[in-house]
Amino acid sequence: MKTVLSIAGSDSSGGAGIQADLKTMTSLGVYGMSAITALTAQNTTGVQGIMEVTPEFLELQLESVLSDILPDAVKVGMVSSSILIEVIAQTLEKYHVGHIVVDPVMVATSGAKLLQDEAIESLKKRLLPLAEVVTPNIPEGEILSGMAIKTPREMEEAAGKIANNYGCAVLLKGGHSVNDANDLLYAEGKSRWFYGERIETSNTHGTGCTLSSAIAAGLAKGQNLPEAIESAKTYISGALTAGLDLGRGSGPLNHMWNF
Repeated sequence: MKTVLSIAGSDSSGGAGIQADLKTMTSLGVYGMSAITALTAQNTTGVQGIMEVTPEFLELQLESVLSDILPDAVKVGMVSSSILIEVIAQTLEKYHVGHIVVDPVMVATSGAKLLQDEAIESLKKRLLPLAEVVTPNIPEGEILSGMAIKTPREMEEAAGKIANNYGCAVLLKGGHSVNDANDLLYAEGKSRWFYGERIETSNTHGTGCTLSSAIAAGLAKGQNLPEAIESAKTYISGALTAGLDLGRGSGPLNHMWNF
């Protein structure tokens, strides 16, 4: 069985973060492992608290996993500080880990920035150059490219800028008001669109985590990047179609991982 390591935050309600990653990996037939960057107290109504782990403990988690079970792929999600980003980058470099998928969790659904400017710069300088592919949404793509993204043409321009600046492939997700469920892959100087049907549902909590984990699972199993993206989009479409209405919350934070 192929192995995938998720480096991300914990979601106590199980719909996003490490929990969504591990559920996705199990569903797709790979062995999931984790290194937790932060604990969160959250439910279907929102996030009540965040407690970041220490750099020393994050490094200990990574060393424990990588020194024993070298993963076939890695997914990096929520990392809130520059010092934790540096720990991750140094350790991945030390063990020459390949197939790194970076989901740059930088902007909340409300539009609020989740990373300080210093951490964003560390993400750009240290993690993105290690990535095989980075998977920003539109607000995150605007930060990474330094330009507004309102049209499909601007998606192509922004993805090209990010890829050229950081030396990685870019899957720019169009779900934030541009192109509905159509995503753009820019890799090796070429653009490729992945078309999807927009599914009307409020069970969207964890979609970004699930998609990036599914891509990592595909890469671990030997798929090339376009194949891994196609498989991941098929998986997440099924998950959204059969989303779970859990809790008494506001809806948009309900869970969609399983189908």
